[in-house]
Amino acid sequence: MLPLDEKTIRASFLNVSQRERKAIPMPALESLTWEDLDYLGWRDPKLAQTGYIVIPTDDGPVGILLREGDQRARTRPQCAWCEDVTLPNDVVFFAAKRAGASGRNGNTVGTLVCEQFECSANVRKPPPPAYLGYDIEAARGRRIEALRENVRRFAEDLRSTA
Repeated sequence: MLPLDEKTIRASFLNVSQRERKAIPMPALESLTWEDLDYLGWRDPKLAQTGYIVIPTDDGPVGILLREGDQRARTRPQCAWCEDVTLPNDVVFFAAKRAGASGRNGNTVGTLVCEQFECSANVRKPPPPAYLGYDIEAARGRRIEALRENVRRFAEDLRSTA
């Protein structure tokens, strides 16, 4: 992911009002390792059930405000983005208002995501070898590409009016 500044991040949010956009707390951008990120995700330190993500797309970054669901799953779910089967962290349900009039009418999109948005780190860990001669680096590359595709599809779904 290419480095972004605060102005670009704030301008990228699709599903927020102007007031909400100004109130978004920014992560420590100078401490991020941008080349190891497939999307930027962080939690609101004051609002426990609020998260923010910025997804790079061909049309520029897409920012999305997410709300964590009230209910926790009874069993450990799998993240829909990184699809990590080792479950190194908690996965929670997030919902996001759709962009535009559809979102103002109450339409949302939901998904299961790593609670602290650790997906980029999860897909970069070498997977366990499945068989003798298993190409771990190729598998890791496929996992990174799958994550990028999954978050891109989520952003597209949020933009659609269905």
